[in-house]
Amino acid sequence: MNWWFLWGAYFLWNSYVFVAMWRDKRRAKLHRWRIPETRLLIMGAAFGGVGLYAGMKCFRHKTAHLKFVIGAPLLIVVNLAMIGFFYYFTI
Repeated sequence: MNWWFLWGAYFLWNSYVFVAMWRDKRRAKLHRWRIPETRLLIMGAAFGGVGLYAGMKCFRHKTAHLKFVIGAPLLIVVNLAMIGFFYYFTI
């Protein structure tokens, strides 16, 4: 398995989740349609925890919501554990 490809996909996905957090923050300021919180958390759970947490901190978005304050760092740990699990069992 080509791990460089997987790390590249991981980087791109987390970049997408980061941009989604920026777009949701911008739409909140403009009082427009927002990305549902559940969708943001699902994107974080689908290996996007780093992008979710970085977007939260960088844009100061969703920092008052306990499910994001606790959930985003927890999703990073779960994502890294899953990557380690896949790495361990494929080599």
